Amino acid sequence: MNELDLVKVSIKDFFTKKMLKFSILPLIFTLIVMYILFFSAAGYGMDSLQIVITQAQNGEEIAVANDAPFYFDWATFLLQYSVTAWIVGFLVYTVGIIFVMMFSVFLTLAIIGFLTPFILKALHKRHYSDLQMNGHGTILTPLIVLVKSTLVMIFLFIAFIPLYFIPFINIIAFNLPFYYFFHKLLNHDVASTILSDEEYFTIHKKEKNSFRIRTFLLYMLSLVPFITLFSAVFFIIYLGHGYFIELRKLKQKEASAIDKFLELK
Repeated sequence: MNELDLVKVSIKDFFTKKMLKFSILPLIFTLIVMYILFFSAAGYGMDSLQIVITQAQNGEEIAVANDAPFYFDWATFLLQYSVTAWIVGFLVYTVGIIFVMMFSVFLTLAIIGFLTPFILKALHKRHYSDLQMNGHGTILTPLIVLVKSTLVMIFLFIAFIPLYFIPFINIIAFNLPFYYFFHKLLNHDVASTILSDEEYFTIHKKEKNSFRIRTFLLYMLSLVPFITLFSAVFFIIYLGHGYFIELRKLKQKEASAIDKFLELK
């Protein structure tokens, strides 16, 4: 099965009744959490900002700390005017929306992690009942992967700070830590549900770049505003097909080797 056929069968599976049901839960839960967090934070920030704007426009003195940045006086000056005050408010909400969009990607991945075994079992029953699923790891393993991935992501963000000031390079530098986190969580959820340690090591050694390309394409897709809310189940299906196909190839290779051995005997 080539990559285009893999995408086609993944889309077809995604639009089955069972998979669409799986898609509803992360969508609803993520929207609720995002709504609460965004409007709580934005409301608090805008209330504080409105107080400063009102004081500035009324000519009231705004208390400035001794260690406040030099540009604070300029900011309070600009807030005296309705146009600039509107621009500041617009920027606050714009930055907030961007943050919420990125946060939604990782929140959805965390939620979909709980549904991954059920999604892959349905996929297994539909296409790969001849194979045996030998998941590896313990209940704590996903948590350990989550913590490690988060720490590495934070480290990368700090390490790439000098690159954020270089045009075009800063886009890559900003997204690379996010992609690392995205790849680690998604890849681990799928692989650990389907494969044993030995199977994963064998397949990963040979096909790791193929799966990195797949998760990279999925990450690029997730950057489309809010699409992850609807497509996270598709991500699991797509990677699941990839690992099931490689597992089938591995089992066929093992069976062929056994046959040859028996013939020699």
